[in-house]
Amino acid sequence: MKRPTPKPTTAALIRAAREAAKLTQVELAERAGYDQSAISQIERGTREPRQPALRRLAKALGVRPGDLVGE
Repeated sequence: MKRPTPKPTTAALIRAAREAAKLTQVELAERAGYDQSAISQIERGTREPRQPALRRLAKALGVRPGDLVGE
């Protein structure tokens, strides 16, 4: 029996969206109004973004907030 593929984490989805947009962490941080260290923590999964942060990140990346949480 084949195991189901695990759902990507929010951290992985944000990183993938940033890389698809060809942005560095610094560029994303500037567009979203955060420090680069905050973006790094979010992408490593050591910091979970709340709804306002997800909306700002999504806007900066040109995607829907749901795209960053796997909806």
